[in-house]
Amino acid sequence: MKRKVLMIVLGIVFTVSSAFAITNTGAVWLLIAPGARAEAMGEAHVAIANDAYASYYNPAGLAYMAKNEIGAMYSKWLPNLVNDMYYTFLAGGYHVPNVGTFGGHAIYLNLGEQQWTDEYGNSLGTFTSYMTAISASYATKITKNSSIGVNLKFAYQMLSQVGGGDEHGDGDSFHLGFDLGYQVRNLLNDRLDLGFAISNVGPKIAFIDKAQADPQPTNLKMGFNINILKQEHNDLSFVLDLNRILASSHPSMDANDNYIIEMGKPLDTDFGEESYTDNWFTGIFTSFTDDWHYAGDIDYSGDGIIGGYNAEGEKQGWYNIYGEEIVAVSSADGSTAGYWYNADAEAPVTAPGEYNEGGGSANFAGWGEYGSNAGQFQDDIKEVGSESTGKFSNELREIILNTGIEYVYNKMFALRAGFIYDQEGDVMSPTIGFGFIYKGLGFDFAYTGGAEGHPLANTMRYSLRYEF
Repeated sequence: MKRKVLMIVLGIVFTVSSAFAITNTGAVWLLIAPGARAEAMGEAHVAIANDAYASYYNPAGLAYMAKNEIGAMYSKWLPNLVNDMYYTFLAGGYHVPNVGTFGGHAIYLNLGEQQWTDEYGNSLGTFTSYMTAISASYATKITKNSSIGVNLKFAYQMLSQVGGGDEHGDGDSFHLGFDLGYQVRNLLNDRLDLGFAISNVGPKIAFIDKAQADPQPTNLKMGFNINILKQEHNDLSFVLDLNRILASSHPSMDANDNYIIEMGKPLDTDFGEESYTDNWFTGIFTSFTDDWHYAGDIDYSGDGIIGGYNAEGEKQGWYNIYGEEIVAVSSADGSTAGYWYNADAEAPVTAPGEYNEGGGSANFAGWGEYGSNAGQFQDDIKEVGSESTGKFSNELREIILNTGIEYVYNKMFALRAGFIYDQEGDVMSPTIGFGFIYKGLGFDFAYTGGAEGHPLANTMRYSLRYEF
């Protein structure tokens, strides 16, 4: 697999949300929020969606479209990372009297042209990576003030033509999924609307290697819209959404405190500490318990062991996969420098670490409570002592809050502002924007702020919609 492709995919994961990313789901690009109207309101849209973009945020909202409508958005994506990557979104809805509203949307994310190389860095040509999805929607009112909607989704990903190394299968995937939505409007004297939606429900995604299939990014959205001001020429609304991924992923975890990640699953057996993900029909429920029901030190580095040595040479549980204690040895002539031996000085095994190449005696070094990457990055996470992850508060931290306001004058001009709060991903992004519609043609603009260095901070989005 070409390294540039992986960097771009990681960039997509990061920009969608860190909280989404840590769930080890596939196809996270399906969580990119389209439409400048929703983006300007902090992406809070599940209860207020009533235009062509409703097929993405809540398909039930299609039943409340005032007219038939189409919408489109085009945006350069991650321009600070690459210069040939773009995101396109098309949507529409058409009402059939006494039947319901039919619609859908299409997404195309082009990752640009990639250089193909072999394992030695030799160029083998170029190829294009892309991801696309098509959704067919249907919505209908079930009462005067409530509606339901459903999407049937087809998604295809082309990351590369072949796998790399020991990976088996082509670098593409095709999967099916569905979304469900519900809206109820005009509660509390026409002042309150509620919305619920669950998206990207379906089987796991086999990407590159079918043995390493990942769950779809199943996302639960709940929210409300309060009509603070509702007059003939002035409307003011406050919206709030709660988002949470429902894919259940269990990290590699040392549940029995022996500093070794033992083979098998699940975690509550004597030998079952490896990472794994649940199927979608169970993950929807176990996702609410996977971060607190199981407790133990987490193998963040992925080397199968917990921690290492500290700078003073104190052992912190550095073992190989067979449970043998490992020490670092460097000889006087440097011939064994960089090798790790077991306690009986038998055949060496390679392992990451820092060591002293001088001297004939054993020299201990490493990362103490951290994993094999610690000391290289400022935000490294401790492995020894991470059993505190077994708390219900961690489940609450994964809830992402999206909130916003929208002021509409004379049903023609709108001002919007919002905020995205993701505690787990440490994302706090303010949003602002405006929109107008004239003779059925609407234009929306959104600006997203955020911390310096975030790929999507200080970016702008534009979208169109047309009523007919």
